[in-house]
Amino acid sequence: GSTNLESIQILKKPGGSLKDSFLDEGFILDKKIGLGQPKRIENANILVANTAMDTDKVKIYGARVRVDSMAKVADIEAAEKQKMREKVQKIIGHGINCFVNRQLIYNFPEELFADAGILAVEHADFEGIERLALVTGGDIASTFDNPESVKLGHCKLIEEIMIGEDRLIHFSGVAMGQACTIVLRGASEHVLDEAERSLHDALCVLSQTVTDTRVIYGGGWPEMVMSKEVDELARKTPGKKSHAIDAFSRALQAIPTIIADNAGLDSAELISQLRAEHHKVNSTAGIDVISGGLGDMQKRGICEAFKVKQAIVLSATEAAEMILRVDEIITCAPRRREDRM
Repeated sequence: GSTNLESIQILKKPGGSLKDSFLDEGFILDKKIGLGQPKRIENANILVANTAMDTDKVKIYGARVRVDSMAKVADIEAAEKQKMREKVQKIIGHGINCFVNRQLIYNFPEELFADAGILAVEHADFEGIERLALVTGGDIASTFDNPESVKLGHCKLIEEIMIGEDRLIHFSGVAMGQACTIVLRGASEHVLDEAERSLHDALCVLSQTVTDTRVIYGGGWPEMVMSKEVDELARKTPGKKSHAIDAFSRALQAIPTIIADNAGLDSAELISQLRAEHHKVNSTAGIDVISGGLGDMQKRGICEAFKVKQAIVLSATEAAEMILRVDEIITCAPRRREDRM
């Protein structure tokens, strides 16, 4: 019932064809599981963090440390390691079995996590980590002194899966039950980008249709009905106004024309047929791009969301009105004047 698309993750993986795309319950993180760490965790308690796990090196730029023996260097390294060990102990103290960090996790802390049987995931991309926190019901933490105030995320199962040649981490049975991942496959990045845009458009239309469930026939049917009514009004209207109304009627017919052109059909032929068909009473004819001719939209079950169609017509009309009213919007480049000195 919500129109929030945040819990739907779209993951693009080159390789295969678009037909190999699939919908998966839960959340998929595009990361590998580290060496020596558990590959499968049931009833996971997840700590999602954005913290530096590389402080086992002194990172004060411009600082110089002078020592008089190699033993002192060893002492500094030991102190750094101890500092990191304490930080890892604080994190383990939260009672977790999965730690996902936005930043890098260096070898030493990763080793400590592996020894404790905790799955540590480093460098999870920002959108990924924010969405993971959302769907598992946890908060993104950056300090670990007060375990009781940190909200952990939960899921029933974490496991490693393969998509194509890549290994990914799959979180299933997440706290936000309706969260899901759509994995898109395609031959190239361009195909995947186009598929993602199309999918996003479809999801937006669906989310709006949930709030307003009215639908109308598609395939250029609504535009032809509106065009016919506006045409009749133009004939009844005296004076110059009728020219503007007539132009509006022609503009409405641009949508079915574009539908036909995009499908590689003869738009001039189809629109004239469609116009004739719509002069019959209660016609439900529209452009059927599959058969390449006219089709009955009611029998074919081709529909569009009323809310989306309404928004399209209103915004296009307002844009056209604005351009016509304000003569300064479309201006020519100023004429260059020759130097008259």
